[in-house]
Amino acid sequence: MQFHHYGYVSGDPRVQPAAGVGIDRAEELPDEVDVLIVGSGPAGMVAAAQLAQFPGIVTRIVERRPGRLEIGQADGIQARSVETFQAFGFAERIIAEAYRITEMAFWKPDPENPRNIHRAAVTPDDPSGISEFPHLIVNQARVLDYFAEYAHNSPGRITPDYGWEFDGLDIAQPSADGTVPEYPVTVTLERVTGVGVGAGDASHAAPLEGARTGERRTLRAKYVVGADGARSRVRESIGASHVGAQSFHAWGVMDTLAVTDFPDIRTKCSIQSEAGNILLIPREGGHLFRMYVDLGEVPEDDHGAVRRTTLDEIIAKANDILHPYTLDVRNVPWHSVYEVGHRVTDRFDDVPLDEQGSRTPRVFITGDACHTHSAKAGQGMNVSMQDGWNIGWKLGHVLDGRADPALLETYHAERHVVAKDLIEFDREWSKLMATKPEDLGDPTELEEFYMRTFEFPAGFMTQYEASMIVGGAGHQGLATGFPIGKRFKSAPVERVCDGNPVQLGHHHRADGRWRIYAFADAAAPAAHGTALADWANWLREASDSPLVAFTPDGADIDSVFDVKVVFQQPHAAVDLGRVPTTFLPKNGPFGLTDYEKVYAIDPQHDIFELRGIDRSGAVVVVRPDQYVANVLPLGAVDELAGFFRGVVLPR
Repeated sequence: MQFHHYGYVSGDPRVQPAAGVGIDRAEELPDEVDVLIVGSGPAGMVAAAQLAQFPGIVTRIVERRPGRLEIGQADGIQARSVETFQAFGFAERIIAEAYRITEMAFWKPDPENPRNIHRAAVTPDDPSGISEFPHLIVNQARVLDYFAEYAHNSPGRITPDYGWEFDGLDIAQPSADGTVPEYPVTVTLERVTGVGVGAGDASHAAPLEGARTGERRTLRAKYVVGADGARSRVRESIGASHVGAQSFHAWGVMDTLAVTDFPDIRTKCSIQSEAGNILLIPREGGHLFRMYVDLGEVPEDDHGAVRRTTLDEIIAKANDILHPYTLDVRNVPWHSVYEVGHRVTDRFDDVPLDEQGSRTPRVFITGDACHTHSAKAGQGMNVSMQDGWNIGWKLGHVLDGRADPALLETYHAERHVVAKDLIEFDREWSKLMATKPEDLGDPTELEEFYMRTFEFPAGFMTQYEASMIVGGAGHQGLATGFPIGKRFKSAPVERVCDGNPVQLGHHHRADGRWRIYAFADAAAPAAHGTALADWANWLREASDSPLVAFTPDGADIDSVFDVKVVFQQPHAAVDLGRVPTTFLPKNGPFGLTDYEKVYAIDPQHDIFELRGIDRSGAVVVVRPDQYVANVLPLGAVDELAGFFRGVVLPR
């Protein structure tokens, strides 16, 4: 963590100085906002947390609840999400309180006595070490608390406005001459509780003086983000269609404190028996666990009757499935009954499919508002957070003047494909989870599917196609371990200034900046005469360099692009005095040198070997949301300049 560059910090360095609209943020909702986020679930809170790093943008987030979420329905945190937590500065803290999944046990009918279950297999949760971060289980409410804290401590000082329900919106049509109002979206809200933002607390609410239930407010916005759940009224207001169907199979789910003789109660388990199936997920805290209990097929004319299944019936069913083991339930803080449904919305913004590209989208939907599925693959919250981050940084760049509004069209293009893939994966996983053991074509089919597809639920199969922010694969061979369009996979390196071993990707924070990683050619550091030195000098001095062309006057040189270098030598062989000054920028009011942009290999884990980086050097461009945007040779300065000309606006 870096601080002190704007002066001595004696308090919590995670609390950034308020700036822009965050300095005098009014408690009452203003009449006009740049971005209105509807819903403070995972997608909404991530978008708000990202936009809080753009203090010149007026962002408000409204939530119909009277205060913070206390008991969340989602709890599975995939490794890609923990990487995201690192970017927002709280990965270590949430890991400390979470349950960590390292393996999964598969229980099946005992061949010698099929009425009983037995442990048939145990598989590692991450067989290939795809991420340095673990797979976690933690209450969704705590995830939201951390994002709320980050948004509250960021320069924009964003906190949710609780007690407001979205009622509807209208989008102004262009006038005869094609002009559009500055605030084209008119939103109507209704106060449903007399509670609002808590004084000085990012996650708790306090009563608002004079707040009246039933009060209606109309405000105008440049953009609206609908993060208001599966029954999204924002989705309805833009006429988007939620397409899909139910599978007519019901599950009872309960968070449970119990005494049991089942030996794997603290291990993630798939339990298949003659009486049905259970997915068992241990929860944080050492005692709590969640059970998804198979309630069987549901008739098409059921009309929701299965949802009236009582808690006692769910517990009895769980005991029947666990035979010969028993479950003595002592406390159930939350339970529910649901039928599996798989739906994806036809579009993720307000522009009809036949009009895409003809106008700028103004309303976006995220998370459950645009994709719903079963909870058993642990994907809902995880995919929703990536939705929120994707639209958050793009809105930040457009409203901050860094990018053309055409950037916003990439949100639907990128995230709709991810949602469709998610639905297909979850449909297959849910089907296998609900199948009786004797009906499987192969008795090991479930665990083999789990092992074969682990990369998808972990969040690492997403690969965005070529676009204005994803380059072509012409130079992919220079860095095969950084596939273009996929997330930047971190690796160990050594920081040259102090010899500390660090993860290269952990310095990539959610601050809205592009990252440019220069991997040096084999020559030792030099100010002139090497491919790296020539590239660094061009980047610092040429008129078409992204740093020169797009950094605002008077701003720190790394305010838009964070440029780093990795040398092929160990840190002791790299002389900082010979490193090009491009990688040692001077920032802040005191012009202090930033030494944390120069790295060397970790001799035991050479990043050039780990990530297939050509020894002649390479440039890897990474988007603000950690996805690789381009791979280029060090000499391809025209291509690098051309790529950013299509992405970033001159300041």
